[in-house]
Amino acid sequence: MKTTIELPDDLLERSKAVARREHSTLKALIEEGLHLALRERARSRKRAAPFVVQPFQGDGLSAEFAGAGWERIRDEIYRDRG
Repeated sequence: MKTTIELPDDLLERSKAVARREHSTLKALIEEGLHLALRERARSRKRAAPFVVQPFQGDGLSAEFAGAGWERIRDEIYRDRG
């Protein structure tokens, strides 16, 4: 498939120089770079720790908030944060 991409001039010139030096093509270098980038991203996703739900350990709301509505609790959470 053909596509058009825009690259910074410096990156394009350095890439062409590497391709010439390695007796390759710019197309091959771009393909290799994309393969490496996609592989690394897939590897990073696998290494990322899965989200684990930690159940609450406690006795629930303090006496101060027993029976309080969400608005009161929210206001207290954000009280000193502007």
